[in-house]
Amino acid sequence: MVKGLLLFSNANTTAKQPLKINNKKVKPSIPEQTMNKIKTGIYGGSFNPIHNGHIAIARKMIELAGLDEVWLMVSPQNPLKHSADLLDEQLRLDMTRIALEPYPQLKACDYEFHLPRPSYMWHTLQSLTHDYPEREFTLLIGADNWAVFDRWYHADDIIAHYPIAIYPRTGYPIDTDKLPQTVKVFDTGLYEVSSTLVRQYINEGKDITQLIPSEITALAQQYYNGGAKGK
Repeated sequence: MVKGLLLFSNANTTAKQPLKINNKKVKPSIPEQTMNKIKTGIYGGSFNPIHNGHIAIARKMIELAGLDEVWLMVSPQNPLKHSADLLDEQLRLDMTRIALEPYPQLKACDYEFHLPRPSYMWHTLQSLTHDYPEREFTLLIGADNWAVFDRWYHADDIIAHYPIAIYPRTGYPIDTDKLPQTVKVFDTGLYEVSSTLVRQYINEGKDITQLIPSEITALAQQYYNGGAKGK
């Protein structure tokens, strides 16, 4: 297995069958005793491409939220909703893996590649809990996503069953007094960089060395120069 990469393929999970998701009520996923569990943050995104802001936020969450690891879960392409703007999922995963190699607590994760599509975070978290009972999963999201979290599939169930760690985003203030008990805000800092900006700079021939890890600069220029422009 390549260093820094978590491959959740069928070949690696032959001893475990994926959890079948249906509309039946499920038992809470947070046990009363979690002291000995591996505290694992789930940081989902297209990572198109991964940039220094993603890495900085993940590293800060390790420190501030008391996590043992953060899995950067690369979202797959939806075959029912093709986007010419989104780079191939395997290429995005490869760049994420390479970018995270210097950080052993951060893992590039392809788990959602092997789930039914479209994938919903509620299904992903339930399946992860089933496959990795030794871990306690925390969902990491930006304040912009929290502002529309009530629109997420099974939002109330996620809040009830999983800790949620929010990182700040410009223009999205949060009233911490009104947050549910399982939801907390962590001051990871603000990072004025985005995947959109990286792609824009590449298409305009501008320097991107301050935006993404040097290990993937050449790959990003190759993949995005005049090509995919995903979100």
